Amino acid sequence: MNQIVLEHVTKSFTTKSLGTVVAVRDFNLSVKKGECFSFLGPSGCGKTTTLRMIAGFEDLSEGSIYLGGRLVSDKRKNIYLPPEKRELGMVFQAFAVWPHLNVYENVAFPLKVKKRPHSEIKKRVALALHHCDLDGLEKVYPSDLSGGQQQRIALARAIVVNPDVMLLDEPLSNLDPHLRESMRFEIKRLQKEFGFTIIFVTHDQAEAMALSDRMLVMDMGNIQQIGTPQELYHKPVNRFVHSFLGQSNFTDVVIRDGKAFLKEDESNLLFSGTSLDLKGDYVMATRPNAIDLNRQDGYKTTILKRTSKTDFMEYLVSVGKGSIMVQTPHRNFFRAGDPCFIKIKDPAWYKPEKKDIEEERERRNTI
Repeated sequence: MNQIVLEHVTKSFTTKSLGTVVAVRDFNLSVKKGECFSFLGPSGCGKTTTLRMIAGFEDLSEGSIYLGGRLVSDKRKNIYLPPEKRELGMVFQAFAVWPHLNVYENVAFPLKVKKRPHSEIKKRVALALHHCDLDGLEKVYPSDLSGGQQQRIALARAIVVNPDVMLLDEPLSNLDPHLRESMRFEIKRLQKEFGFTIIFVTHDQAEAMALSDRMLVMDMGNIQQIGTPQELYHKPVNRFVHSFLGQSNFTDVVIRDGKAFLKEDESNLLFSGTSLDLKGDYVMATRPNAIDLNRQDGYKTTILKRTSKTDFMEYLVSVGKGSIMVQTPHRNFFRAGDPCFIKIKDPAWYKPEKKDIEEERERRNTI
């Protein structure tokens, strides 16, 4: 069963300096009941705007939104259900806890707004606090708690209404790395216990990969790709998705006769693939951890820089007038200046981007 359905959703608005901007364009998506689905993309790509339309904080310009089979937004039919009637839980980037209310009062607030009986409020708040590991902190004020505990208050306040859908907008970005990792597990645990559907908005690829059953990558208001984290990482449909999920190298090449030559020097062979059935100008995309760095076979080059990471060694090697990053186990040891060879495995091939695309991304970041 589909819990959330967006059909041809578009959102446009006008700014004084930039004129009309299409923040979300012809957005089509179905999210299944109980699924954790992430929206991933850079600032200005439209992911938060889409979340706000689902929540009812923004009206859409075109299209329809269904929650649990119920039509909640449709511009053509003039249907708009306000946020408080959509039965959603929400957690924001800023924890949005009320400093003048203690923990109990913060969590109880949405039930009091709904005028639920006192006995029900007490029972449901106690359950929410227990599930969020906030037992015994009922009378404590948020200012006396850590960032992680404040985020737990926000989660408890969201689940206390027993939502079918939980909307999470960059909820972990204000936490330190250790807390972020632990809160990811807490969110998945709560989802399993309560069975709600999650829409998770983030620009952090690690969070999206760790939490998602499926995810999408957005760019400039458009969906670029939808799939599982593994599908998007291993089979990105374009250069943007490749660059946004994991570290990437991009090298301009010319392909002829199944071989890729550096574009700056078409006699300099970089890659030879018997099944490479392409021709002309391309961008070769590679993952740093999918390049074989060795001492005898492949493209001959030189180590420019070496960096020791926690779990691997990272090398910058010369390729023509540019460079490529390579990640290897610590046992594969080179020094800066050492000659070496690289063998590129299963690269992706993309046509060069138009020059105005990056300019448009930068423009959107100012909105």
